[in-house]
Amino acid sequence: MTLTKEVKKKKQPKQGMLENVMKQFDAAAEMVQLNPNIKKILAVTNNELIIHFPVRMDNGEVEIFKGYRVQHNNALGPYKGGLRYHPTIDIDSVKALAMWMTWKTSLAGLPYGGAKGGIQMDPTKYSITELERITRRFTYALGENIGPEHDIPAPDVNTNAQTMAWIADTYMSTKAPSERSKNQHVVTGKPTGSGGLEGRDRATGFGVFLTIKYWAESKDIDLNGKRFIVQGFGNVGYWAAHFLETVGAKMVAVQDAFGTISNSEGLSVADLFEYTKDNKGSIVGFAGSTEVAKEDFFGLDCDICIPAALGNQITAENATQIKAFLIAEGANGPTTVEAEKILMDKGITIIPDILCNSGGVIGSYFEWLQNRNGELWELDEILAKIDKKIKEVFRKVSQTSEEKGIDMRSAAYFIAIQRIEKAYIQRGIFP
Repeated sequence: MTLTKEVKKKKQPKQGMLENVMKQFDAAAEMVQLNPNIKKILAVTNNELIIHFPVRMDNGEVEIFKGYRVQHNNALGPYKGGLRYHPTIDIDSVKALAMWMTWKTSLAGLPYGGAKGGIQMDPTKYSITELERITRRFTYALGENIGPEHDIPAPDVNTNAQTMAWIADTYMSTKAPSERSKNQHVVTGKPTGSGGLEGRDRATGFGVFLTIKYWAESKDIDLNGKRFIVQGFGNVGYWAAHFLETVGAKMVAVQDAFGTISNSEGLSVADLFEYTKDNKGSIVGFAGSTEVAKEDFFGLDCDICIPAALGNQITAENATQIKAFLIAEGANGPTTVEAEKILMDKGITIIPDILCNSGGVIGSYFEWLQNRNGELWELDEILAKIDKKIKEVFRKVSQTSEEKGIDMRSAAYFIAIQRIEKAYIQRGIFP
């Protein structure tokens, strides 16, 4: 009996992110009538790196870690994409994320390709000194596979400005003294004191807010009083919620790795953020909130849903429960293809990830330029630059969506893939 059950489970595996992104790509390639030869190129990654490296722990024991860096495509410029530290990372998920980065940078009109990487680990189980040694050893192992004009990592899930500072310092230390300052832009998302960009911490969440704002304006919808729920209360979720609150929207539920809380009267974004600082990052137990079962989160009553955690969170199983009229994808690939069909049948609009959360890579681009050109920009100026870029891209997607009678994701893919196809057609394929 037990054996039979195990066999059945294996026959019905959950759809992974790679399968999801490939379905999206195949549909988009057919829609734009992509050149078959270029489709072959874009369907695979350029390079896939898996690194096993040893690190000495605080207790003197050596632990072996597995790290990844996948470079999907660089037809438009250097590879660009984050590094995440998470136990669920595997080669397929990194390949999917790298491919999404290619579409995202292309859609945003940036001179970048797409990459992604990380380490298979739970960072909460290690001390700050161990995390530093793990990060520096991983950087050293990556060697010349990254570089300021070749492949530029950035923060992602469970990595931050400090992580980027360690990477930059390690990478620069491998260069001759006269060359070190020229390599500061090997990563973006650094602390401001180490060449980072003012406001880079809020860039992704700010972009999520802006896409919601511009969508609401295009539909003549007032965000004041609208209720929203957020999955993930890290940089992306927190800042998206922060900016939405400034225009009168009300956060009524939040879910993180520790639990789910709600309050139909609203949860203060600032107060919850301060509470998490003193509660080991957890939202659970926040005053005035009610705990909700994890599986009930997406079914909570709201107007706007912001999945800003991990991929494949909105599935065919929970999509039917969603009451929101708008889903703003703060995370990469949070909605499966099957779930999207259900949501579209229900008349729910989805602002796709490659548009919705592109504020982060746009901010990274400005940091890269700032380092490259030896400039220094003020916060207001940076937010204005991100706003201008997001507005421009949002209008292109909306216009394409209306002209072709397609949804926003299809429109975003249409623009992104055509830009890459044009580059290949103009340059040709060597030899």
